[in-house]
Amino acid sequence: MKNEHTAFQVSNMDESLAFYTQKLGLRLISREINPEEQENYAFLELEGGNLELIQRLADEPFVKPIIRPPYCPHFALVTDDMAKTMAMIKAAQIPIVRGPLEIAGVETWVYVSDPDNNVIEFIQWFR
Repeated sequence: MKNEHTAFQVSNMDESLAFYTQKLGLRLISREINPEEQENYAFLELEGGNLELIQRLADEPFVKPIIRPPYCPHFALVTDDMAKTMAMIKAAQIPIVRGPLEIAGVETWVYVSDPDNNVIEFIQWFR
């Protein structure tokens, strides 16, 4: 099996796209409205499977999830340099949920959140 994509629900597509493209540097592949499903959706390019953002255009207003351990669901992005990643996170004023944390000689990671409290993990492996 191969990962095709991961999806997050968002409340405001323009705000979310600005976060993922301008702050995280992801490339927008496509953005469409599906009138049958009443969804505004977009795909962003990620190596190993894309990220889909979905905004419901019907139903009740979106309620941001409460972020709490173990920070699931989340998706993880690998980094080769946590110090550079932390500098990017701070410069872009991305909210840090927890971290950076470390298991000596194994990994270091940090949890951040997007505007809708979707959790993203940056992880650096030392192996």
